[in-house]
Amino acid sequence: MSEPARHSGLGAERRPGRTERPVEGHGTGRRAGRAARRLAAVCGAALALFSAVAPAAALPAGGGIRPTADNGVSAEYPVEMTIETVAPQVASPNGIVKITGHVTNTGKAAVKNAHAAVRKPLSSKPLQRRSDLSLVATRSGPSNSDGVELDSPQYALPELGPGQNQPYTLSVSVSDLGLSDSGVYELAVDAWGSTADNQRDRPLGIARTFLPYNPGGAEAQPSKVTTLWPLVHAPVLAAQTYSDNDQPVPVLRDDSLTADFSPGGRLYELVDTGSKMTGLTWVVDPDLLDTAFAMTRPYRVQKPGQDVGKPAKDDNTVPGTGQAAATAWLDKLRAAVAKPGGQVVSLPYADPDLASIAHNGADLTGMATALGKAATAGRLTVEGRLSVDTRSDVAWPYQGYLDQQIAGIAQQSGDSLVLVNGASMPEPDAMNYTPTAVRPIGSGQNAVVADETVSSLFQTDLASPQAQTRANQRFLAETYTITHEQPQNQRGLLVMPPRDLTASTAKVLADALQTASDNKWLTPVKLDTLAQASPDPKANTAVPAAVDYPAQVRASELSAAELSSTDEIQQNLDTLMRVLTLPQRVRGPFSAAMVRSLSTEWRTNAAAGSTYRADVAKYLDELTGAVRVPKKNVVTFAGNTGLLQVSVRNDLTQTVTNLKLVLTSTQPNRLRVGKEEELVIPASQSVTLRFNAEAHNNGPVNMTAQLWTTGPNPQKYGEPQQFRVDVTSVTNGVLYVFAAAAALLLLAALRFVRQRKRRAGQPHADGDQPVDGPAAGGAQDPDGDANGDANGEKPDGEAGGGAGGPAGKGPGGGPEAGSDGGSAGAGPAQTPRGSNADGRDRTASDEKVGP
Repeated sequence: MSEPARHSGLGAERRPGRTERPVEGHGTGRRAGRAARRLAAVCGAALALFSAVAPAAALPAGGGIRPTADNGVSAEYPVEMTIETVAPQVASPNGIVKITGHVTNTGKAAVKNAHAAVRKPLSSKPLQRRSDLSLVATRSGPSNSDGVELDSPQYALPELGPGQNQPYTLSVSVSDLGLSDSGVYELAVDAWGSTADNQRDRPLGIARTFLPYNPGGAEAQPSKVTTLWPLVHAPVLAAQTYSDNDQPVPVLRDDSLTADFSPGGRLYELVDTGSKMTGLTWVVDPDLLDTAFAMTRPYRVQKPGQDVGKPAKDDNTVPGTGQAAATAWLDKLRAAVAKPGGQVVSLPYADPDLASIAHNGADLTGMATALGKAATAGRLTVEGRLSVDTRSDVAWPYQGYLDQQIAGIAQQSGDSLVLVNGASMPEPDAMNYTPTAVRPIGSGQNAVVADETVSSLFQTDLASPQAQTRANQRFLAETYTITHEQPQNQRGLLVMPPRDLTASTAKVLADALQTASDNKWLTPVKLDTLAQASPDPKANTAVPAAVDYPAQVRASELSAAELSSTDEIQQNLDTLMRVLTLPQRVRGPFSAAMVRSLSTEWRTNAAAGSTYRADVAKYLDELTGAVRVPKKNVVTFAGNTGLLQVSVRNDLTQTVTNLKLVLTSTQPNRLRVGKEEELVIPASQSVTLRFNAEAHNNGPVNMTAQLWTTGPNPQKYGEPQQFRVDVTSVTNGVLYVFAAAAALLLLAALRFVRQRKRRAGQPHADGDQPVDGPAAGGAQDPDGDANGDANGEKPDGEAGGGAGGPAGKGPGGGPEAGSDGGSAGAGPAQTPRGSNADGRDRTASDEKVGP
């Protein structure tokens, strides 16, 4: 037989039970040496078995040890063995088990005269406890406890230089493995040979997995298993909308969901895989459904690198491309969740981070309100988008870790059921079986505790065949052992994969569930069925204190500063809502964006979460600042009394009301202004308000113009505008001098008139002289003033004053047009049409800053 054929694996498969033909390079002397080593191995294995009994019994039912990928590669064991397929996954009597994998030389010297072979399980007895499974999974290098290498089959390996690898295939009969009773057995494959720097024939490496053996016979009550199937994604809907012929168009941060919704994408594959399963519990983020629905219509995507805090326009957005993919995905999901036997759980809208809020934001007034609104909006959104009944009173804190603070805030939010990681509520050491998952935790709440070991198998992306087989076989081993711990005591399990469950991991989980179900030791059920089971009185019901919360999980939480900034967004939004006549245009998009800022999905991408919160806050500031007092620097005020004029601009596309403008003087002893003025400003217009002012002294006076909301609990609106008023009034002493001079002139004029009248009544000495009479232009009233009122008002500018009459009288007192056609008088400005926020129809748009 040629070397290539022998190394391909075809020549290595030999009929089970037949005597192994010596592999090339292995003589009879070596077989004798191997027999001696096996005898020693059996003796050592017996010692290892007895020494392992005591510690195994002392471990808790779940083992408390996560599976490891450590293959024991070291200088002593330079070969890395992998097991990539096991077929079938559950052995049966008279069957054959086929094993494939790779042998890789990770050492510095060449591997010579080596072969791969299967080890017969130690003592041919199944592993009795879950703690036994954990001990096998955590072994590193080859051990006598792994059993004895079989003579047949063996796979001869070529010489492998450092870094080289070789695939292998081994087929072994169940009878040769010596499986006797039903149960779970270790299945190990090792490499035996020598290296160029050490000619001693020895084990070079080993790979282990588990093989359930299910010959039938004794019946066991199958365990009920509930599997969470999360459909979540980091928020991508922005607070802005794009206006297309006055119709609102959604705006997304990026178009990544297009790939996710397409065949091969994560979310597509999750729905496709889940649609073939029974008894599944879909855990859905309503924000994802809203985003998918928005993508079924024309939508826009923000350009990378743009200032996304600005309104959405043509220059900073592009058309989205995912309409077809989103439409098909939603249709596929609706069909999947409509299958009987399953259940849909709606997370609060955008999946707020309960743990972060409980630990860092419980004292913020807006958090409780936001959670309550998110729960209600979540249920309505899921029911509306998927047309199914849903359960919304379920809390799922990040990774299922629970403490008393998290349980408390979940209760405040109306959650009666909490999904918990088994690491938070481990079972007592004395419990030698796995209890059912549901249990009371006080205050009317129940917890459904996920099995820590089983759930941990699916926390990573199982992309390689080796990882997939390891997780699959361990799942089968764990669940088989759980069911047969107490065969007549039916219990319930919860499998909790991560929120970002990958497509490849989901397929492994689905395959494992199907295999266990086909072999009748598991029955898939929905969450409600599991939650209604009778709790085990021996199960742990104590919720840990906050100090026991894992430090590494706490490190990824939203900080108090981040939560406070999000709470401030809500407060600023409430202020803006008070002045809008069509608040629904803004309330919906911003309320959703505020909750998205709290999303649990930011845990794995903190930078994107910070950017999202900053963009929402910046855009809200942009809208709030669209109603403002335009900037001004210096205003001249001439005279003792007069009017100060201040304009207010509204660049929103709707009328604003419930506002007043307050002018404050830093030196009221020099310049005093009248009371605040209320105003209503039409869309895209300005109004000018006039304030009565009284000057007492000359000089500059700093003024502040601040908008305030009206009604109960008035709040400052926007930023204050500061400017300077230069007072140039005339002093009272000088006026007295002018008044006295005017009186003297008047007396002199009266005396002159009287003298003229007396002279007019006497004849002139010259009788031919004509008598004096009125001038040709007519007589003038001696008290008259040919020049009119010396104190007449000068026309008003942007701000000015004079010694004229009261406000509202004369040329400066009446209504005056603003710079852009707005108007105002001494009283409140009036909009051309009545505006009532409560009487407006709801609209799907949001505010844009006008041109």
